[in-house]
Amino acid sequence: MKPIAITPATKALDSQGLTYTLHKYESSVTNGFGDEAATSMEIAPERVFKTILFTDSAIVVVGVSPVSAEISSKKLAAAAGVRNLTSASVQLAERVTGYVVGGISPFGQRQQHVTVMDESALNFTTIYVSGGRRGLEIEIAPQDLMKSLQAICAPIAALDAAKKQ
Repeated sequence: MKPIAITPATKALDSQGLTYTLHKYESSVTNGFGDEAATSMEIAPERVFKTILFTDSAIVVVGVSPVSAEISSKKLAAAAGVRNLTSASVQLAERVTGYVVGGISPFGQRQQHVTVMDESALNFTTIYVSGGRRGLEIEIAPQDLMKSLQAICAPIAALDAAKKQ
């Protein structure tokens, strides 16, 4: 059987022998990719995780958080052990990951960065993250994501999405 898609993300997971499932859906939005994934696949937004890059000019930190919440840059910085972080520009995010925005996977990036996954992922047997292109999601156990990326698990989601902490 022919695989659904081969991306740097799936290659990285295959090389580590990790179990995952690919899910494909039609992507037609130019913003709100995580929300579109949750709606298209009829999955609770709390199980679909976005990948957002942050920087302090010296390092890049990858935040993996539910699409239903904002990432707190203060909480992410504390988890990563740095003083301050700001959202990376689209150009920086695409350059350092090798992916386009809306399809940035935490797996298979050009180089490995400090990665912090929101602790809410541990509430689920599996979560969904980008598979490396728009319209492609990887379903994976959160423990396998942590193992693959040597990710830190911490409370990085903002308590109130209206307030960007």
